[in-house]
Amino acid sequence: MFRRVVGNGARVLAALGAAVSLAGAAWAGQQDFTLVNRTGYTLVSVSISPSAVQDWEEDVLGVDLLKDGESVFIEFSPKQKAEERDLQVVDEDGDEAVWYGLRLDRISRVTLRFDKSGEPVADLE
Repeated sequence: MFRRVVGNGARVLAALGAAVSLAGAAWAGQQDFTLVNRTGYTLVSVSISPSAVQDWEEDVLGVDLLKDGESVFIEFSPKQKAEERDLQVVDEDGDEAVWYGLRLDRISRVTLRFDKSGEPVADLE
């Protein structure tokens, strides 16, 4: 179960992930990425919206689920140019976690998991 919405710490994680990403240069200008679920829960909804937008866009999973241990490749239209995007996931219990300000043009893989204290974490590559 997700317990809280993640705020500014995600910006730090995004910056760190982008700085150490070897794949970042190869993906420059693209926002496509692989989302990996290592939370121990099934994700029923994944929404990604430009950070400047107040509302969540449609669920990229549609009617599908993302079970623990599974991954999905998420593609964006080349016309979508937002520099920063927010990511919201909802698990099978209805609990949500949100990460703000992700620079998807510098990220090729996002792995969701819980840290030792039980807080949701997004590892960025």
